[in-house]
Amino acid sequence: MPQEGYRILVDRLWPRGIAKECAALDEWDKQIAPSTELRKWFNHQEEKFAEFTVRYRHELLQKNQLMHLKHLSEKQKVTLLYAAKSVTINHATILKQVILEM
Repeated sequence: MPQEGYRILVDRLWPRGIAKECAALDEWDKQIAPSTELRKWFNHQEEKFAEFTVRYRHELLQKNQLMHLKHLSEKQKVTLLYAAKSVTINHATILKQVILEM
């Protein structure tokens, strides 16, 4: 999947039903994902997404990996992979926005 560039799984947990050998990942960055506490609180409930966004952005400011992702994205296309069912209500959309704002 060269057209997808550098592929990073940005979930703390490995996605169910996906064999690691078949994932074609370049990197798995567990630490950039929301904390376990925040992930459990949010529980992919759409009505909590606005508050989740605020809390996750605050967590991201504490993470050194953010600069790593920013530098990667300046050199090449980066694809953020995640296991959430919704393409709009998930932490990867927030992460992408934060990287673009940097």
